[in-house]
Amino acid sequence: MGFEWIAIALGDVTWLALAFLLGFLSSAVRLPPMVGFLVAGFVLNTFGVASGEMLAKLADLGITLLLFTVGLKLDLKSLMRPQIWGTTLIHMSIITSLFGGIIFLLAIIGLPLFIDLTLEQSLLLAFALSFSSTVFVVKVLEERGEMNSRNGRIAIGILIMQDLAAVCFLAITAGKLPTMWALLLILLIPLRPVINLILEKTGHGELLILFGLVLALGGSEIFEIVGVKGDLGALLVGVLISTHVKSKELAESMLSFKDLFLVGFFLTIGMSGELTLPAVMIGLALVPLVFIKAALFLKLMTQLKLRARTALFATLNLSNYSEFGLIVVAIGVSSNWLDGQWLIVMAIALSVSFVFAAPLNNADNRLYRKYRGLWLSMQHAKRLPGDGLIDTHGAQIAVFGMGRVGAGAYDELSATQDKAVIGIDFSVPLIERHKEEGRNALVGNPCDPEFWEKIDHNPSFDLILLALPNLESNIRAIGQLREMAHSAKLAVVVHYADEEETLREMGISAVYNIYTRAGAGFAERAFNDFYQKHKG
Repeated sequence: MGFEWIAIALGDVTWLALAFLLGFLSSAVRLPPMVGFLVAGFVLNTFGVASGEMLAKLADLGITLLLFTVGLKLDLKSLMRPQIWGTTLIHMSIITSLFGGIIFLLAIIGLPLFIDLTLEQSLLLAFALSFSSTVFVVKVLEERGEMNSRNGRIAIGILIMQDLAAVCFLAITAGKLPTMWALLLILLIPLRPVINLILEKTGHGELLILFGLVLALGGSEIFEIVGVKGDLGALLVGVLISTHVKSKELAESMLSFKDLFLVGFFLTIGMSGELTLPAVMIGLALVPLVFIKAALFLKLMTQLKLRARTALFATLNLSNYSEFGLIVVAIGVSSNWLDGQWLIVMAIALSVSFVFAAPLNNADNRLYRKYRGLWLSMQHAKRLPGDGLIDTHGAQIAVFGMGRVGAGAYDELSATQDKAVIGIDFSVPLIERHKEEGRNALVGNPCDPEFWEKIDHNPSFDLILLALPNLESNIRAIGQLREMAHSAKLAVVVHYADEEETLREMGISAVYNIYTRAGAGFAERAFNDFYQKHKG
């Protein structure tokens, strides 16, 4: 209708450029780029641009890689914690039943788009709404360097359990029975040492990424050949190598590829149906239901003995709708169980939920401090192991962030100073490794006011070194220390010159650029070694 010439002119480069532009604008206002990708799909759909074969292939590849990376991160031991599996199963069951009842009631009333929905269809939509976004949560946690924090591990564990539920749904709805050859899939288990050996020999560059693609796509294809859903194959192959020492590196290496291919999925969602007023209104009306999800998450986590702060932060992470919900609805539409408009409804609800969730996650510390009495009133009287008082063994110097830089600083201070040093990090596995290597280390988070309360009976630190993963984490820690009027001197490690300038503007004088200092230290060490050797 007047726009056909635009549709013809819009080629692959144009929709890529539009996706980039709107994704960039979303990122600029601190929303996940996927919001911009969904909007780009709506815009392209408005101008009559249909989803082509290339876009469909990108979408399928994105979902396959998403499930493969989920498998790589799967830690069966952590999923056995009741705070994870109990919260997930109870939450999904209650939300699916509650939301399903609400949707079916609206169908009985006869509201547009709801009319003629059966109870089974209502429960399917509610099941889709019960998921939280893996992409959103991982982005928030990675930006703050909190993937290994307690609230981060809880949120990721719940997401993995939800993802497993989605994969089971994908397998059940495949619409075909496995062939007798499916029994041969069990041979993948004895092949595991061979796969691990090849993975060990691939190095750290492009061969590692290429092998990851072979595993993900090959696993998917093998499962499809024997009549099993290919996405399940990608997940299980990921699980097969999840305990390998390079599984984390592989997952990180493939992250950009997975995110790139998922652009195709989000674009196809926006281009999948006409954007109508009823769809928009219903999508917006579904957004407040996120707060019911959030309230239930908070209640369940605190009842399962998580600290109020941990429960609140994990709840804020999970207070959104999910790309897996989109996948569930997309299957419902492709199977003719649901009207195509429900895919548009879900996409709108997902996008707007991110608009609310992003600022709430940015304000998590302020929300906790402002309403701390309320959150603590929800906290269970009993505490989990590790939540008691903390003994710093009289340490006068504290190093926060025990990665390579922090551990190096710890070792240097321990060797050259007569004051006791302690290393602190929120990663339990990392701290356990440091303890095994003989370092005085404990689990803690400098951004957590309760951490400081638990060590209040100890002497104050004279010097605090912040070697946290990124600038935002350092700024949050500095804010917490200033709020408590802590008297310790601060030294902060940064990675870039603009970060150094930001901290100096905040009044931090002891700021060290890791790359500049590493170069200076290398030159000094080489110079001293050379001349000492020749003098000898």
